[in-house]
Amino acid sequence: MKEKLQLIATAPMGLEAVVARELKELGYQDTITENGRVTFSGTLADICRCNLWLRTSDRVLIKMGEFKATTFDELFEGTKALPWHDWIPVHGEFPVEGRSHKSQLSSVPACQGIVKKAIVEKMKEKYHTEWFQENGPRYVIEVNLLNDVALLTLDTTGPALHKRGYRKLITEAPLKETMAAALILLSRWNQNPARPFYDPCCGSGTLPIEAAMIAWNIAPGLRRTFNSEAWPVLPEELWQNARDEAIDAVRDDIPLQIAGSDIDPKAIEVAEAAAKSAGLAKEISFQTLPVTRVRLEGEYGCIITNPPYGERLSEEKEVRKLIGQLGRLYVELPTWSFFTITPTKQFEHDFQRKADKRRKLFNGRIECQYLQFLGPLPPRH
Repeated sequence: MKEKLQLIATAPMGLEAVVARELKELGYQDTITENGRVTFSGTLADICRCNLWLRTSDRVLIKMGEFKATTFDELFEGTKALPWHDWIPVHGEFPVEGRSHKSQLSSVPACQGIVKKAIVEKMKEKYHTEWFQENGPRYVIEVNLLNDVALLTLDTTGPALHKRGYRKLITEAPLKETMAAALILLSRWNQNPARPFYDPCCGSGTLPIEAAMIAWNIAPGLRRTFNSEAWPVLPEELWQNARDEAIDAVRDDIPLQIAGSDIDPKAIEVAEAAAKSAGLAKEISFQTLPVTRVRLEGEYGCIITNPPYGERLSEEKEVRKLIGQLGRLYVELPTWSFFTITPTKQFEHDFQRKADKRRKLFNGRIECQYLQFLGPLPPRH
Protein backbone atom coordinates (compact mmCIF):
# COMPACT_ATOMS: atom_id res chain seq x y z
CA MET A 1 0.00 0.00 0.00
CA LYS A 2 1.26 3.46 -0.84
CA GLU A 3 2.68 5.44 2.05
CA LYS A 4 0.73 8.67 1.56
CA LEU A 5 -3.06 8.57 1.61
CA GLN A 6 -5.69 11.16 0.82
CA LEU A 7 -7.73 11.57 3.99
CA ILE A 8 -10.91 13.57 4.58
CA ALA A 9 -12.06 15.08 7.87
CA THR A 10 -15.77 15.74 7.49
CA ALA A 11 -17.06 18.98 8.99
CA PRO A 12 -20.49 20.19 10.14
CA MET A 13 -21.78 23.05 8.01
CA GLY A 14 -20.02 26.27 8.96
CA LEU A 15 -17.18 24.59 10.85
CA GLU A 16 -14.92 23.70 7.93
CA ALA A 17 -12.39 26.43 8.84
CA VAL A 18 -12.31 25.24 12.47
CA VAL A 19 -11.60 21.65 11.38
CA ALA A 20 -8.88 22.89 9.00
CA ARG A 21 -7.27 24.88 11.82
CA GLU A 22 -7.31 21.82 14.05
CA LEU A 23 -5.57 19.78 11.37
CA LYS A 24 -2.89 22.42 10.88
CA GLU A 25 -2.25 22.57 14.62
CA LEU A 26 -1.82 18.78 14.53
CA GLY A 27 0.84 19.25 11.86
CA TYR A 28 -1.10 18.68 8.61
CA GLN A 29 -0.33 21.73 6.50
CA ASP A 30 -1.53 20.65 3.02
CA THR A 31 -5.24 21.02 3.75
CA ILE A 32 -7.91 21.70 1.11
CA THR A 33 -11.16 23.09 2.54
CA GLU A 34 -14.46 22.46 0.74
CA ASN A 35 -18.11 22.39 1.75
CA GLY A 36 -18.51 19.83 4.49
CA ARG A 37 -14.97 18.47 4.41
CA VAL A 38 -11.25 19.14 4.67
CA THR A 39 -8.92 16.95 2.59
CA PHE A 40 -5.31 16.35 3.65
CA SER A 41 -2.44 13.89 3.17
CA GLY A 42 -1.52 11.33 5.78
CA THR A 43 -0.26 7.85 6.56
CA LEU A 44 -1.85 4.86 8.27
CA ALA A 45 -0.61 6.21 11.59
CA ASP A 46 -2.40 9.51 10.90
CA ILE A 47 -5.73 7.69 10.66
CA CYS A 48 -5.24 6.74 14.30
CA ARG A 49 -4.00 10.18 15.40
CA CYS A 50 -6.80 12.13 13.74
CA ASN A 51 -9.56 9.88 15.09
CA LEU A 52 -8.19 10.36 18.58
CA TRP A 53 -7.51 14.11 18.37
CA LEU A 54 -10.07 15.88 16.15
CA ARG A 55 -12.57 17.73 18.36
CA THR A 56 -14.85 19.36 15.77
CA SER A 57 -14.87 16.89 12.86
CA ASP A 58 -17.54 14.20 12.46
CA ARG A 59 -15.49 11.47 10.76
CA VAL A 60 -12.12 10.58 9.24
CA LEU A 61 -12.49 9.06 5.78
CA ILE A 62 -10.08 7.55 3.28
CA LYS A 63 -10.55 9.03 -0.19
CA MET A 64 -10.60 5.96 -2.42
CA GLY A 65 -11.26 7.77 -5.69
CA GLU A 66 -13.10 10.52 -7.54
CA PHE A 67 -14.31 10.38 -11.15
CA LYS A 68 -17.03 11.59 -13.51
CA ALA A 69 -20.14 9.38 -13.50
CA THR A 70 -23.14 10.32 -15.61
CA THR A 71 -24.14 6.69 -16.33
CA PHE A 72 -24.31 3.51 -14.29
CA ASP A 73 -21.60 2.02 -16.51
CA GLU A 74 -19.24 4.87 -15.65
CA LEU A 75 -20.04 4.47 -11.96
CA PHE A 76 -19.48 0.70 -12.12
CA GLU A 77 -16.19 0.85 -14.02
CA GLY A 78 -14.82 3.76 -11.97
CA THR A 79 -15.61 1.94 -8.73
CA LYS A 80 -14.22 -1.41 -9.90
CA ALA A 81 -10.90 0.22 -10.88
CA LEU A 82 -10.19 1.20 -7.25
CA PRO A 83 -7.99 -0.95 -4.94
CA TRP A 84 -10.67 -2.19 -2.53
CA HIS A 85 -8.74 -5.41 -1.88
CA ASP A 86 -5.90 -3.36 -0.35
CA TRP A 87 -8.25 -2.51 2.50
CA ILE A 88 -11.10 -5.03 2.73
CA PRO A 89 -10.20 -8.64 3.61
CA VAL A 90 -12.13 -11.58 2.16
CA HIS A 91 -14.38 -11.80 5.25
CA GLY A 92 -14.87 -8.02 5.69
CA GLU A 93 -18.34 -6.49 5.98
CA PHE A 94 -18.72 -3.67 3.47
CA PRO A 95 -22.11 -1.89 3.45
CA VAL A 96 -22.52 0.97 0.97
CA GLU A 97 -24.17 4.29 1.85
CA GLY A 98 -24.90 7.04 -0.66
CA ARG A 99 -25.89 10.61 -1.44
CA SER A 100 -26.65 12.38 -4.69
CA HIS A 101 -27.06 16.09 -5.41
CA LYS A 102 -27.36 17.86 -8.76
CA SER A 103 -26.39 14.69 -10.64
CA GLN A 104 -27.93 12.64 -13.43
CA LEU A 105 -27.60 9.53 -11.28
CA SER A 106 -30.19 10.70 -8.79
CA SER A 107 -31.43 7.37 -7.42
CA VAL A 108 -29.33 6.77 -4.30
CA PRO A 109 -30.42 3.12 -3.81
CA ALA A 110 -29.53 2.34 -7.44
CA CYS A 111 -26.10 3.96 -7.05
CA GLN A 112 -25.47 2.05 -3.82
CA GLY A 113 -26.34 -1.19 -5.61
CA ILE A 114 -24.00 -0.46 -8.52
CA VAL A 115 -21.11 0.40 -6.22
CA LYS A 116 -21.66 -2.74 -4.14
CA LYS A 117 -21.75 -4.90 -7.28
CA ALA A 118 -18.56 -3.30 -8.64
CA ILE A 119 -16.68 -3.90 -5.38
CA VAL A 120 -17.87 -7.51 -5.25
CA GLU A 121 -16.62 -8.07 -8.80
CA LYS A 122 -13.24 -6.56 -7.91
CA MET A 123 -13.00 -8.72 -4.81
CA LYS A 124 -13.95 -11.87 -6.78
CA GLU A 125 -11.00 -11.28 -9.11
CA LYS A 126 -8.54 -10.77 -6.26
CA TYR A 127 -9.75 -13.40 -3.79
CA HIS A 128 -10.86 -16.05 -6.35
CA THR A 129 -14.15 -16.72 -4.65
CA GLU A 130 -17.81 -16.30 -5.62
CA TRP A 131 -19.20 -15.70 -2.13
CA PHE A 132 -18.38 -13.20 0.63
CA GLN A 133 -19.80 -13.94 4.09
CA GLU A 134 -19.16 -10.41 5.38
CA ASN A 135 -18.80 -11.57 8.98
CA GLY A 136 -15.54 -9.73 9.75
CA PRO A 137 -14.48 -6.13 10.46
CA ARG A 138 -16.78 -3.36 9.23
CA TYR A 139 -15.81 -1.12 6.28
CA VAL A 140 -18.50 1.48 5.57
CA ILE A 141 -18.25 2.79 1.99
CA GLU A 142 -19.96 5.96 0.81
CA VAL A 143 -20.65 7.04 -2.75
CA ASN A 144 -21.23 10.79 -2.85
CA LEU A 145 -22.44 12.18 -6.20
CA LEU A 146 -22.22 15.93 -6.71
CA ASN A 147 -22.50 17.63 -10.12
CA ASP A 148 -22.02 14.24 -11.85
CA VAL A 149 -18.75 13.55 -10.03
CA ALA A 150 -18.59 10.46 -7.81
CA LEU A 151 -16.49 10.54 -4.64
CA LEU A 152 -15.87 7.10 -3.08
CA THR A 153 -14.73 7.01 0.55
CA LEU A 154 -14.04 4.48 3.29
CA ASP A 155 -15.07 5.41 6.85
CA THR A 156 -12.37 4.76 9.45
CA THR A 157 -14.37 6.12 12.40
CA GLY A 158 -17.61 4.18 12.90
CA PRO A 159 -19.96 5.99 15.29
CA ALA A 160 -19.44 9.72 14.72
CA LEU A 161 -16.63 11.51 16.55
CA HIS A 162 -19.02 13.51 18.73
CA LYS A 163 -19.66 10.26 20.61
CA ARG A 164 -16.73 10.66 22.99
CA GLY A 165 -17.91 7.91 25.31
CA TYR A 166 -18.44 9.96 28.48
CA ARG A 167 -22.12 10.83 28.00
CA LYS A 168 -24.27 7.79 28.78
CA LEU A 169 -27.45 9.81 29.36
CA ILE A 170 -28.74 12.85 27.50
CA THR A 171 -31.05 15.73 28.28
CA GLU A 172 -33.95 16.80 26.09
CA ALA A 173 -31.93 18.87 23.59
CA PRO A 174 -28.23 18.14 24.03
CA LEU A 175 -25.50 20.07 22.25
CA LYS A 176 -23.22 17.75 20.29
CA GLU A 177 -19.75 17.46 21.74
CA THR A 178 -18.19 18.51 18.42
CA MET A 179 -20.25 21.71 18.33
CA ALA A 180 -19.50 22.44 21.98
CA ALA A 181 -15.78 22.09 21.28
CA ALA A 182 -16.11 24.41 18.27
CA LEU A 183 -17.82 27.12 20.35
CA ILE A 184 -14.96 26.97 22.85
CA LEU A 185 -12.24 26.98 20.19
CA LEU A 186 -13.88 30.03 18.59
CA SER A 187 -13.98 31.89 21.91
CA ARG A 188 -11.46 33.99 23.80
CA TRP A 189 -11.34 31.50 26.64
CA ASN A 190 -9.43 29.05 24.47
CA GLN A 191 -6.47 31.45 24.50
CA ASN A 192 -6.05 31.18 28.27
CA PRO A 193 -7.89 28.18 29.79
CA ALA A 194 -6.77 29.05 33.33
CA ARG A 195 -9.41 31.83 33.28
CA PRO A 196 -12.88 31.27 34.80
CA PHE A 197 -15.40 29.44 32.58
CA TYR A 198 -19.12 29.29 33.31
CA ASP A 199 -22.22 27.92 31.60
CA PRO A 200 -25.46 29.07 33.27
CA CYS A 201 -27.64 26.82 31.03
CA CYS A 202 -25.38 23.79 31.11
CA GLY A 203 -27.94 21.02 30.53
CA SER A 204 -26.02 17.73 30.37
CA GLY A 205 -22.72 19.55 30.97
CA THR A 206 -21.21 19.21 27.51
CA LEU A 207 -19.68 22.69 27.31
CA PRO A 208 -17.91 22.57 30.72
CA ILE A 209 -16.65 19.02 30.07
CA GLU A 210 -15.32 19.88 26.61
CA ALA A 211 -13.71 23.00 28.08
CA ALA A 212 -11.88 20.93 30.69
CA MET A 213 -10.72 18.47 28.04
CA ILE A 214 -9.37 21.32 25.91
CA ALA A 215 -7.69 22.98 28.90
CA TRP A 216 -5.90 19.78 29.87
CA ASN A 217 -5.19 18.80 26.24
CA ILE A 218 -7.10 15.53 26.61
CA ALA A 219 -7.61 13.84 23.23
CA PRO A 220 -11.41 13.57 22.79
CA GLY A 221 -11.28 10.04 21.35
CA LEU A 222 -9.16 8.58 24.14
CA ARG A 223 -12.10 6.83 25.84
CA ARG A 224 -13.72 5.21 22.79
CA THR A 225 -13.06 2.72 20.00
CA PHE A 226 -13.18 3.04 16.21
CA ASN A 227 -14.21 0.68 13.41
CA SER A 228 -10.74 0.72 11.87
CA GLU A 229 -9.15 -0.63 15.06
CA ALA A 230 -10.30 -4.06 13.83
CA TRP A 231 -8.79 -3.65 10.35
CA PRO A 232 -5.80 -5.94 9.65
CA VAL A 233 -4.16 -3.17 7.58
CA LEU A 234 -3.93 -0.98 10.71
CA PRO A 235 -1.69 -2.84 13.17
CA GLU A 236 -2.54 -2.62 16.87
CA GLU A 237 0.89 -1.05 17.40
CA LEU A 238 -0.18 2.08 15.46
CA TRP A 239 -3.20 2.56 17.70
CA GLN A 240 -1.17 1.94 20.84
CA ASN A 241 1.47 4.47 19.78
CA ALA A 242 -1.23 7.06 19.08
CA ARG A 243 -2.83 6.46 22.47
CA ASP A 244 0.51 6.60 24.26
CA GLU A 245 1.23 9.92 22.54
CA ALA A 246 -2.18 11.25 23.62
CA ILE A 247 -1.70 10.16 27.23
CA ASP A 248 1.74 11.78 27.35
CA ALA A 249 0.26 15.03 25.99
CA VAL A 250 -2.23 15.49 28.87
CA ARG A 251 -1.52 18.63 30.92
CA ASP A 252 -3.45 17.99 34.12
CA ASP A 253 -1.34 20.40 36.17
CA ILE A 254 -3.26 23.43 34.88
CA PRO A 255 -5.66 24.73 37.60
CA LEU A 256 -9.23 24.88 36.30
CA GLN A 257 -12.03 27.29 37.19
CA ILE A 258 -14.85 25.59 35.26
CA ALA A 259 -18.45 25.42 36.45
CA GLY A 260 -22.00 25.19 35.21
CA SER A 261 -25.56 25.42 36.45
CA ASP A 262 -29.06 24.66 35.26
CA ILE A 263 -32.54 25.14 36.66
CA ASP A 264 -33.34 21.45 36.00
CA PRO A 265 -32.00 19.14 38.76
CA LYS A 266 -32.27 16.10 36.44
CA ALA A 267 -29.99 17.82 33.92
CA ILE A 268 -27.43 18.43 36.68
CA GLU A 269 -27.55 14.74 37.60
CA VAL A 270 -26.77 13.88 33.97
CA ALA A 271 -23.97 16.48 33.86
CA GLU A 272 -22.35 15.15 37.03
CA ALA A 273 -22.52 11.57 35.74
CA ALA A 274 -20.92 12.62 32.44
CA ALA A 275 -18.12 14.52 34.20
CA LYS A 276 -17.44 11.48 36.37
CA SER A 277 -17.35 9.24 33.30
CA ALA A 278 -14.88 11.66 31.68
CA GLY A 279 -12.64 11.54 34.75
CA LEU A 280 -13.31 15.21 35.50
CA ALA A 281 -15.78 15.06 38.40
CA LYS A 282 -13.36 16.78 40.81
CA GLU A 283 -12.46 19.50 38.32
CA ILE A 284 -15.92 20.82 37.34
CA SER A 285 -18.53 22.23 39.69
CA PHE A 286 -22.24 21.81 38.83
CA GLN A 287 -25.25 23.10 40.74
CA THR A 288 -29.00 23.40 40.33
CA LEU A 289 -29.62 27.14 40.06
CA PRO A 290 -31.78 29.60 38.09
CA VAL A 291 -29.89 32.30 36.19
CA THR A 292 -31.21 34.98 38.55
CA ARG A 293 -29.29 33.40 41.43
CA VAL A 294 -25.96 32.94 39.65
CA ARG A 295 -23.13 34.90 41.28
CA LEU A 296 -19.69 34.66 39.71
CA GLU A 297 -16.25 35.54 41.02
CA GLY A 298 -12.96 36.17 39.28
CA GLU A 299 -11.81 38.51 36.56
CA TYR A 300 -11.66 38.18 32.76
CA GLY A 301 -13.73 35.02 32.69
CA CYS A 302 -15.96 33.69 29.91
CA ILE A 303 -19.56 32.61 29.86
CA ILE A 304 -20.21 30.19 27.00
CA THR A 305 -23.73 28.84 26.79
CA ASN A 306 -26.43 27.26 24.65
CA PRO A 307 -29.70 28.59 26.14
CA PRO A 308 -33.01 26.84 25.37
CA TYR A 309 -34.66 27.44 21.98
CA GLY A 310 -38.32 28.40 22.03
CA GLU A 311 -39.41 25.97 19.32
CA ARG A 312 -37.96 22.99 21.16
CA LEU A 313 -37.99 23.39 24.91
CA SER A 314 -40.21 26.21 26.07
CA GLU A 315 -42.53 28.97 25.01
CA GLU A 316 -41.07 32.08 23.38
CA LYS A 317 -42.03 34.27 26.32
CA GLU A 318 -39.99 32.17 28.74
CA VAL A 319 -36.99 32.12 26.42
CA ARG A 320 -37.03 35.90 26.02
CA LYS A 321 -37.28 36.28 29.79
CA LEU A 322 -34.24 34.00 30.22
CA ILE A 323 -32.24 36.02 27.67
CA GLY A 324 -33.00 39.17 29.65
CA GLN A 325 -31.73 37.46 32.80
CA LEU A 326 -28.52 36.48 31.00
CA GLY A 327 -28.09 40.10 29.93
CA ARG A 328 -28.40 41.31 33.50
CA LEU A 329 -25.89 38.67 34.65
CA TYR A 330 -23.43 39.93 32.05
CA VAL A 331 -23.82 43.54 33.22
CA GLU A 332 -22.65 42.42 36.67
CA LEU A 333 -19.38 41.10 35.16
CA PRO A 334 -17.59 44.08 33.57
CA THR A 335 -14.37 42.20 32.75
CA TRP A 336 -16.02 39.02 31.41
CA SER A 337 -16.88 37.98 27.84
CA PHE A 338 -20.10 36.25 26.83
CA PHE A 339 -20.60 33.76 23.98
CA THR A 340 -23.84 32.10 22.95
CA ILE A 341 -25.30 30.07 20.10
CA THR A 342 -28.92 30.90 19.37
CA PRO A 343 -31.55 30.84 16.60
CA THR A 344 -33.48 33.62 18.36
CA LYS A 345 -33.62 36.68 16.10
CA GLN A 346 -34.31 39.13 18.92
CA PHE A 347 -31.57 37.85 21.23
CA GLU A 348 -29.56 41.10 21.17
CA HIS A 349 -32.72 43.14 21.82
CA ASP A 350 -33.63 41.06 24.88
CA PHE A 351 -29.98 40.87 26.01
CA GLN A 352 -29.91 44.70 25.67
CA ARG A 353 -26.58 44.82 23.88
CA LYS A 354 -25.29 44.43 20.33
CA ALA A 355 -22.86 41.57 19.72
CA ASP A 356 -19.28 42.53 18.91
CA LYS A 357 -18.95 39.56 16.55
CA ARG A 358 -21.31 37.04 15.00
CA ARG A 359 -20.90 33.85 13.00
CA LYS A 360 -23.53 31.70 11.28
CA LEU A 361 -23.53 28.10 12.50
CA PHE A 362 -25.93 25.17 12.28
CA ASN A 363 -26.84 23.33 15.46
CA GLY A 364 -28.09 20.17 13.80
CA ARG A 365 -30.45 21.48 11.13
CA ILE A 366 -31.26 24.69 13.00
CA GLU A 367 -29.64 27.83 11.62
CA CYS A 368 -28.11 29.78 14.48
CA GLN A 369 -25.90 32.76 15.19
CA TYR A 370 -22.84 32.46 17.39
CA LEU A 371 -22.93 35.83 19.17
CA GLN A 372 -19.82 37.17 20.90
CA PHE A 373 -19.97 39.96 23.46
CA LEU A 374 -16.35 40.81 24.22
CA GLY A 375 -15.08 42.21 27.49
CA PRO A 376 -11.62 43.68 28.01
CA LEU A 377 -8.55 41.52 27.56
CA PRO A 378 -6.62 40.65 30.72
CA PRO A 379 -3.49 42.75 31.33
CA ARG A 380 -0.23 41.30 30.01
CA HIS A 381 2.32 40.34 32.63
